[in-house]
Amino acid sequence: MTADGGSSVTADLQPVAPGYKHLLRVRLALFWLPVAAAVAVADQQLLGEHPIYGLASVAIAVLALAIVAAVPQRSYRRLRYGLGDRLLQVVRGWMFHTDTLVPYVRVQHLDVTRGPLDKMFGTATLVVHTAGTHNSIVTLPGLQPLRAIEIRDIIREHVRSDFG
Repeated sequence: MTADGGSSVTADLQPVAPGYKHLLRVRLALFWLPVAAAVAVADQQLLGEHPIYGLASVAIAVLALAIVAAVPQRSYRRLRYGLGDRLLQVVRGWMFHTDTLVPYVRVQHLDVTRGPLDKMFGTATLVVHTAGTHNSIVTLPGLQPLRAIEIRDIIREHVRSDFG
């Protein structure tokens, strides 16, 4: 039992859609590609005749590939969510762990968003706006679109029944 009288959902945490790790991989690649290109240009312009010419270009390319290969899988494995009788739980993070509990009675507004990469990989993000100012927006990315809509509707029904 939690302080608000609802049951804890820690034991029933669900993974997000597998396509989310691919979305993360593409986002990271889109970040690192211009960085690697800029380092290659700087390497050529600044170190063209120097004995360590090319080292920075190779190092940043290896670093970028390692990050693009490892980070999305780790982030995906550590993003989980659960629905309880009275709250939504979102657990994320592999370097900095965050466990967020959102009581349904605090929910004021719900959105389901999908960007171009979400559409490409079959994912959506549930955005939960809560009462208060500190951490008043909780996001749950990587859901299958129908599941995001289903969770939104479940929470909306709880909010209606609490206030209706």
